[in-house]
Amino acid sequence: MPPPPGISAEPQDTWSCDVLVVGAGPAGSAAAIEATRSGLDTVMVDKARFPRDKCCGDGLTTGALRQLESLGLRPAELPSWTPIGEVHVVGPDRRSVRFPLPDGPGLHAAVCRRRELDAALVQLAREAGAAVLEGHALTAVRADGPWIEADAGDIRFRARYLVAADGMWSPTRRLLGLNQPGYRGEWHAFRQYLTNVSGPAASELLVWFEPDLLPGYAWSFPAGDGTANVGFGILRGSGFDIQAMGRTWPDLLGRPHIAAALGPDAKPEAPHRAWPIPAHLPHTTLSHGRVLFVGDAATATDPMTGEGIGQALETGRLAVRSIVRAGAHRPATVADRYRQDLARGMMVDHRLAGLLSHVLARPRATSAAITLAACHPWTRRNFGRWLFEDYPRAQLFTPRRWGRGGLGGPGAFA
Repeated sequence: MPPPPGISAEPQDTWSCDVLVVGAGPAGSAAAIEATRSGLDTVMVDKARFPRDKCCGDGLTTGALRQLESLGLRPAELPSWTPIGEVHVVGPDRRSVRFPLPDGPGLHAAVCRRRELDAALVQLAREAGAAVLEGHALTAVRADGPWIEADAGDIRFRARYLVAADGMWSPTRRLLGLNQPGYRGEWHAFRQYLTNVSGPAASELLVWFEPDLLPGYAWSFPAGDGTANVGFGILRGSGFDIQAMGRTWPDLLGRPHIAAALGPDAKPEAPHRAWPIPAHLPHTTLSHGRVLFVGDAATATDPMTGEGIGQALETGRLAVRSIVRAGAHRPATVADRYRQDLARGMMVDHRLAGLLSHVLARPRATSAAITLAACHPWTRRNFGRWLFEDYPRAQLFTPRRWGRGGLGGPGAFA
């Protein structure tokens, strides 16, 4: 019999399960919920204890919101949950355009602090029936037999499959010897929570395409009660010195149009933080025997925006669905189905987003794109929906994904 959920076993005890999920962020929690609801005995472990802070822009796209709704998230219970009705974009030429999102039915964008969101998803996994062990860091993995054997904390686990949802610096990948030497991600982001925000940023979602940051951008996302998540992201190899991000930050906040958006009394809530963003999905190792990588461990973030919550939720669920369809004794089939599902959808979208990111590296091209998107009320509405992944990035170029309502479905939490 396994130890009771949440109670550590004695050293050398073995806990057997169908699926061991390593990492309790959105990808791991989504995988644990999906697995448990599918009838699989599931254990999820994480080295952290929740709630815990997580470096992120905190923005939720339509795709992410639909996944969260399907999982059973209750947004009213999250204090910082802020619905978004339009996107305010400022181009390199300082032209300002508002792109409205559909006004109904449902929600097409929102902001929520990861501290709250991730803790709520962990609780959902518990309520679904998964055993969740916090404060248990992965220290060993053996993946060369008919079972996965893994050590976390003082417990040895024996599982049919391991879903590695353990982030950019995946310990699972490292322990299996699958790390890519020198890899630091495609993007690097920098953010700080500001309080006493009294300008438009207190309630509006703003994106600034600053000429010196392209194809990166700066943002301010409202997080309720006069607080905003403010930051910027840089594409590696674009010529911007990653080491200079800290020095750039005061200058960026002091630029007149950004300072005006924040208001004169905005002040830091806590120190700023930076983190790498992996966006290498079509070229990464997604499986190793009975191990499947999801979320940031699969380098699944969007290569144009750096958004990764929706991708994390989707990859976590797709990995488990592959396990359910193929069964306990066909790991090669599980791995093939998982890659095929991603190749037919998310990888196509990532390739298009990567190409567009290169276009946005030039100020004139970025300004022209914003001007084109703003030329008509129809283009303004649909640009906002496309930007927030109301439908997959490359859906127009993949007819097999066409269908009734494919370009005009309701939002989440209608």
